[in-house]
Amino acid sequence: MNMPARSRSRSAARLGAVQALYQREMEGTATAKLLDEFHQHRLGKEIEDDVYENAEIDFFDDLVSGVIARQEEIDELLTSKLAEGWTLRRLDKTMLQILRAGAYELLARADVPTAAAISEFVDVAHAFFEEREAKFVNGVLDAVAKAAR
Repeated sequence: MNMPARSRSRSAARLGAVQALYQREMEGTATAKLLDEFHQHRLGKEIEDDVYENAEIDFFDDLVSGVIARQEEIDELLTSKLAEGWTLRRLDKTMLQILRAGAYELLARADVPTAAAISEFVDVAHAFFEEREAKFVNGVLDAVAKAAR
């Protein structure tokens, strides 16, 4: 089954947003510079024989900027949904960005159905992790959705 182009471009935007947020976490890149770098050099480009799917730029920008703008609120919400004794600092840095972007989408993008947002970020998790971590993303984002929606 082929996904419609809009769906694919949104999936690419989500993956790109996680990568951009990860880069910001590691390097502290300023938001405008980060977005510009991804627009110019990553989204829809070919890098070392990997062709990046064309991403829906506005959606990508909203995810990245929204997570950055609301990070404190998002982190508090995520922390409240983690198992006792767990903190965001204990999470893998890529995992943290997946959860942040997913939480932002659930909080701020009422235009995206809950199940679609969760399943999309579970797919992003599969790009980086094994099944166990993808299930973790599913569980945390499901709890976030119940609180946010």
